[in-house]
Amino acid sequence: MKKIALYPGSFDPITLGHIDIVLETVKLFDKVVIGIGDNNSKNQLFNKKERIKFINSIFSKNKNIIVESYSGLTIDFCKEINAKFIVRGIRDIYDFEYEKKISTINKKIKNDVTTLFFFPKLEHSSISSSLVKEIIKNGGDLDMFLHSEVIKLVHQIYKV
Repeated sequence: MKKIALYPGSFDPITLGHIDIVLETVKLFDKVVIGIGDNNSKNQLFNKKERIKFINSIFSKNKNIIVESYSGLTIDFCKEINAKFIVRGIRDIYDFEYEKKISTINKKIKNDVTTLFFFPKLEHSSISSSLVKEIIKNGGDLDMFLHSEVIKLVHQIYKV
């Protein structure tokens, strides 16, 4: 039986911190599904198709990493793809408190799915997609925050 992990998020856009988490996760699992979910509380800068393209530009050569979009509860998507693990990135105590609450609720709904917390590299621990979106909107330098392939695609979309 394959060990499948779901790494859910909006990935708007995928940052170097997200990439750190994916690269650690793929060491432990047979298959990692990067799940682009709907989050109505966030203002999206890029549509799902663009975000999938960003992620595939980085990981397309690794057959153990796939990208899928989904709607609804993350825990229901786990059942759909047969994932027994949810991977979440933690940058600080605020992330931990938020993710701990979600993990507890998910465990109540489906107790055979385990949430694992990963930390990005220290140099990427302060990167957030929200801040990166502001940098993009204002034409700032993205080199410290995004993979070079993603930067190329962002420049194609935003003509910056």
